Amino acid sequence: MTKSDLISSVALRSYWHVVAGADDVAPGPHPVRLLGDDYVLWRDQDGSLVAAPDRCPHREAPLSKGTVTDGCLSCPYHGWVFGAEGRCREVPSADDGVPVPPKAHLSTVRVEEAYGLVWVCPGEPGAPIPEMAVDGDPSFRRINTEVKIWHVASTRMVDNFLDISHFPFVHTGTFGGAQPPLVPPIELEDLDGGYHGYRYEVVAKNPEEAQITSGSSEAVVGRVMSTGFCLPLTVRSTVAYDTGLQHILLLVSTPIDEVTSYFTFVVWRNDDFDVPGDEVIEFDKAIGEEDRVMLERLSGELPMTQTGLVSVQADKASVEWRRRFAAMLEV
Repeated sequence: MTKSDLISSVALRSYWHVVAGADDVAPGPHPVRLLGDDYVLWRDQDGSLVAAPDRCPHREAPLSKGTVTDGCLSCPYHGWVFGAEGRCREVPSADDGVPVPPKAHLSTVRVEEAYGLVWVCPGEPGAPIPEMAVDGDPSFRRINTEVKIWHVASTRMVDNFLDISHFPFVHTGTFGGAQPPLVPPIELEDLDGGYHGYRYEVVAKNPEEAQITSGSSEAVVGRVMSTGFCLPLTVRSTVAYDTGLQHILLLVSTPIDEVTSYFTFVVWRNDDFDVPGDEVIEFDKAIGEEDRVMLERLSGELPMTQTGLVSVQADKASVEWRRRFAAMLEV
């Protein structure tokens, strides 16, 4: 697989990718870049999302530099107006009686809103948005975080999120260090919701800044966890504490291009809802920042062949994800 194979992959374009938070598009326009292509997002008069190439069909001006009024997007160059489903509603330079040229309408792409995130599928969807059944459970609350840009390939991000052997070394400023570096044998299995991964137990440092997240004041806490992937680039991690508190994370990586990605994570918790969400996720954000700093030291895409990297049993989940991901791109 070469770099261009990833970005030009027809298979990858048949999946849903997170490009923004739902609140980022209110009402728009909001520019995003996915798999090397530029898109503009906005909300129509009903508040429904619209996604289209960020290029006016008239003279190719970037529509994201325009304005949205009453659900209609106006081009900044000649004022052409686009409404629901990207339909061109007005050409200011033409008489009212002159019909809009058929090619003036935008070629929109599929866009959906789920879990407080905006998902775009540039092609014909081959699979649904990854399932998070907990989102419908009233005993859990959802906490969203900002969609950020990481200067690292999305493939390296997924490899990292599936890995626990870096905990004692990368996460020394947060929860790492309490656990031994030896990783017990990993047994892969089909998890619920269509995820594939493994279950494990880990002990974690629980400094004062982590105690809101863990719900415990102990210096070290035990975590019963699972980590699994859903093709192409989504990872789910579940954390269960002895107190009965559950902390579930959806980790989303989206390729902007070969070596730049969007990243966000969503948290679901069955806590008492009293502590503000921003305070609950501060520790998780610090963990993510440790990952970002390490990953941005790496260059290029993650080698996807089975012989491109040296792997050990602790890398079992990533090896399986890479095998399935590479096979998916070849379809």
